[in-house]
Amino acid sequence: MTVLVAPASAAPSPGPVIAEVYGGGGNSGTTLTRDFIELSTAGTTPTGVADMSVQYLPGSPSGSSRWQSTPLSGSVNPGARLLVAEAAGGGGTVELPTPDVTGSINMSATTGTVALVNGTTPLTCLTAADCAADSRVVDLVGYGSAVVRETNPAPAPSATTSVFRATSIDTDDNAADFVAGPPTPQNTAGGEAGGPSDATDARIRDVQGTTRISPLVGKSVRVPGIVTATRGFGSSRGFWIQDPQPDNDPRTSEGLLVFTGSVTPTVAVGDAVTVTGTVAEYRPESGYQTTTELTGPTWTTESGGHELPEPVVITQNTVPGEYVPQPGGSIVSLPLEPSKYALDFWEAHEGELVSVADVRAVSGTTAFDEVLVTTKPNEHPSARGGSVYLGYDQTNTGIVKVQSLIPFSQRPFPQANTGDVLTGITSGPVEYSQFGGYTIQASILGELKDNGLAREVTRKQNNGELTVATYNVENLSAVDDQAKFDGLAHGITDNLASPDIVTLEEIQDDNGPAGTSDGVVAADQTLKRFVDAIVAAGGPRYEWRQIDPQDMTDGGEPGGNIRVGFLFDPKRVSFVDRPGGDATTAVDVVMDEKAKNPHLSISPGRVDPANPAWQTSRKPLAGEFVFHGKTVFIIANHFASKGGDQPTHGINQPPVRSSEVQRVQQATVLRGFIDKLLAADPNASLVVAGDLNDYQFSPTLQVLTQGGALTALINTLPENERYSYVFDGNSQVLDHILVSKGLKKVGYDVVHINSEFAQQSSDHDPQIVQFHP
Repeated sequence: MTVLVAPASAAPSPGPVIAEVYGGGGNSGTTLTRDFIELSTAGTTPTGVADMSVQYLPGSPSGSSRWQSTPLSGSVNPGARLLVAEAAGGGGTVELPTPDVTGSINMSATTGTVALVNGTTPLTCLTAADCAADSRVVDLVGYGSAVVRETNPAPAPSATTSVFRATSIDTDDNAADFVAGPPTPQNTAGGEAGGPSDATDARIRDVQGTTRISPLVGKSVRVPGIVTATRGFGSSRGFWIQDPQPDNDPRTSEGLLVFTGSVTPTVAVGDAVTVTGTVAEYRPESGYQTTTELTGPTWTTESGGHELPEPVVITQNTVPGEYVPQPGGSIVSLPLEPSKYALDFWEAHEGELVSVADVRAVSGTTAFDEVLVTTKPNEHPSARGGSVYLGYDQTNTGIVKVQSLIPFSQRPFPQANTGDVLTGITSGPVEYSQFGGYTIQASILGELKDNGLAREVTRKQNNGELTVATYNVENLSAVDDQAKFDGLAHGITDNLASPDIVTLEEIQDDNGPAGTSDGVVAADQTLKRFVDAIVAAGGPRYEWRQIDPQDMTDGGEPGGNIRVGFLFDPKRVSFVDRPGGDATTAVDVVMDEKAKNPHLSISPGRVDPANPAWQTSRKPLAGEFVFHGKTVFIIANHFASKGGDQPTHGINQPPVRSSEVQRVQQATVLRGFIDKLLAADPNASLVVAGDLNDYQFSPTLQVLTQGGALTALINTLPENERYSYVFDGNSQVLDHILVSKGLKKVGYDVVHINSEFAQQSSDHDPQIVQFHP
């Protein structure tokens, strides 16, 4: 039986719809030489398109923009595609299959609008509303940042990805109906890029090769294998095949993904198949590794019921202890060394069946139904079951991600917390995830053993003791559900024992992430809802102090205008209000000549807000407090994010941490203000707290602590307790409290209530310091 991949169903009506759009043909770095558009039909009979056209409009049309039209001919057949070839470029090496229709439209790879139109006369509409009102438009997809689209635009493709229909019903929402992935051009006859007649006979090991990129990329090949697993849901459907007759080269994987896009493959585990398709390397994001796969596949099922190849059994001694070679650049062309490097090991088994047994979760289950586990239970274990990240040269090599190939309707994904165990066998093929990192796509999933991880509770402050906490509340705005406010409020009252002062990060304005500049910067409604929730949870009625930022200047979610601020219990501590603080006025240190003590020129006040170091980032907020007649200075912070840094599992090694440059600049600016304050009073009680977005061993923290001016309290904890955040299974430090020498009887606690759990009020854990000024 020979099978041609059929397109996903489109609208429930029997008419034709747009199935796929690709504008990267001939671009630099691409494989295909031409742009293309594909049509499909949900009907059961052929649908003629002789009086129709496909048309293209730029993503951001001006008043002079014009639709370009390609007249159609022929029919769209059920279970097949009609391929419209458009303009060719100077790049690429692989021709489209013989097109059914040929045009000359040069489409953008990243943003634009394609319409299927009754008639061939170019459309004149230039807005989404006007095009929706034009009865000639049969179907329309706007992708990337396209102005003209159905409801919301489809995701932005690239030179190496298309957008294709991923749903069985046309919802008239391009974002819901289309996904991005490798282009899969097919014509009415079922031909794929490169042409089936040009296919070369190969084994899977020939396709995988001995480096990260297939030596046959862009070529049409014909390979045999046994189906080991299938993925019949989502937008990245397909099946894995494995050669039951492996070679003796440990560098060459014997497994391979056959990518069918939005189409559920009609194969069964245990089938012996011969697959013809084009070899492609799918890279989810720039700097990530790739997945080697066959695209535009056809296959013949030779027989069924075969035993599967034995999986590679992963134990605590299987994966090497070194993480990845460090050439000072790309590792793409380096020969794999799977016995030496962990990333090479996983790449050399890409697509193959592997199995693990009784593995411990080192993260909570994420919103994407995935959990990180460790195959090395003794590698940097945290005090609560995670894996601690202790240095750029101490990457945890035992961590691997687990997802499930079992449909949710048959078995929901287990909701694990850190320290829980997937008991028994978990087994499936290895894939480099679209979110990054090597993943076991489990067709056999172990049972979850709940090890009872509890959310921590810190102690209540003593009468003469001041407590200061810091908490990143993850984009809290007045439009959030009450459940989020309640969860955060109970964290303040129950787990942090109602601290006297809390520095808050990621407080958004009152209407949250509007997406554009709308002039709203105030956060009073957000903070009032938070304070009211704390009171309802049994806590004090806090007062707050903060400064509204200028609109769209401090980063975070577009239009959200995140900022830092203070909550304080007025029954325990007083805030010293000094007027004059606003978004652009810098706070200064002023000496009280009579008292011979320093104070702030404005309170609250922002630290050097015009300095370029704070561009598109939050500005530190300094506040002056009085506790039992003693002055305490608090600086709330939220440094620049790590966005833009290259991943630890990516192709460039060591990864470039470009965001670190700005954080070092920010630390230098903040340190200048700190030094001025401590020069005025070396015994000043100073607490510097917040989300510094950097590790305890980073240059950022070295700037703040050099010379002993401040102590980073995270370093006073045992190594296995140094974390406040979990990312890619690594328990790590992003949040900090640093204190001056003026504090006495200092106690410190990171209160783990979020980062290790599947259910979170925030993705950060709060922390607290208790002291006598």
